[in-house]
Amino acid sequence: MFGFSTLLIVIIVLALIFDYINGFHDSANSIATIVSTKVLTPFQAVIWAAFWNFVAYFIFKEHKVANTVAKTIHPEYITLTIILAGIIAAIFWNLLTWWFGIPSSSSHTLIGGFIGAALARIGHFDVIEMYNLGKTVLFIFLSPIIGMFLAFIITIGINWIARKSPPYKAEKWFKRLQLFSSAAFSLGHGGNDAQKVMGLITVALLLDKNGGHALAENAPILKTMLENNWIPFACYTAIALGTMSGGWKIVKTMGTRITKVTPIEGVAAESAAASTLILTEALGIPVSTTHTVAGAIMGVGATKRLSAVRWGVTVNLVWAWVLTIPVSALVAALVYWLLRGVFGLPA
Repeated sequence: MFGFSTLLIVIIVLALIFDYINGFHDSANSIATIVSTKVLTPFQAVIWAAFWNFVAYFIFKEHKVANTVAKTIHPEYITLTIILAGIIAAIFWNLLTWWFGIPSSSSHTLIGGFIGAALARIGHFDVIEMYNLGKTVLFIFLSPIIGMFLAFIITIGINWIARKSPPYKAEKWFKRLQLFSSAAFSLGHGGNDAQKVMGLITVALLLDKNGGHALAENAPILKTMLENNWIPFACYTAIALGTMSGGWKIVKTMGTRITKVTPIEGVAAESAAASTLILTEALGIPVSTTHTVAGAIMGVGATKRLSAVRWGVTVNLVWAWVLTIPVSALVAALVYWLLRGVFGLPA
């Protein structure tokens, strides 16, 4: 495969598997409201979401999010074994949370895994690019708040505009509009989430070309990514295929357990979440689509009354969000030591 080493091929294959898992893990985010409002059947919804996931490949060309993820660790400390351990840990955590129906962040589990493996090798926090990690951690809290605020404002605005329309007529129109809002959300989901492993594949490619030796601090990661168009194409394809597989265990939590959603509210929640994702992609910030759409659904529920939101469910979600990076880091450290000690991979 392109003259790559065996270890690099394993990394690329597992990275694309992670993107596939990311797709079916997060497909519930893309389809939860449009399924719960019965605008589309679950089968129609995953096809619709997957299509727009892939269309994002033709729109988001700067790959700023991928560059941020790749530079969470200083390039001179990264090795192929670190990347492999991080991806394996991320796959494990994603499958575990999917199995228990916990809508955790695929973005943050990958970043946590990357950091944990690097710390296991180096043993001190100097390996971390604190600015990139800082803005990622900050948006664990900001992305759902922004989504919630935008959804609250959009819902109030929509209700005011449609205040004189007969309910049946308004619902008919908003069911149609929800197709567009869900498409925009899936576009933002693809644009942000498909980029997560792009950066890691690119760093692995550079390391392989360099004979496995350390990269320079100013390694041309983004330039290499732009030159190798097969990397984003493969990642967008993998996440779209994953979305088509569905994530039915999480649909119930996102679509009904937080609050009940009407077509009008579905348009508001999806529009707010899509706006947040597209904004953060432009800023190069890897955020969680799970956090964002959950915040938007909460914002919609809060327009009715605060008690309409099942805050007990959201508290459990927040715990999953907060624990994802440290738990993934710990798992990745264990995987790194296992790869080194049992399989004898280079440091």
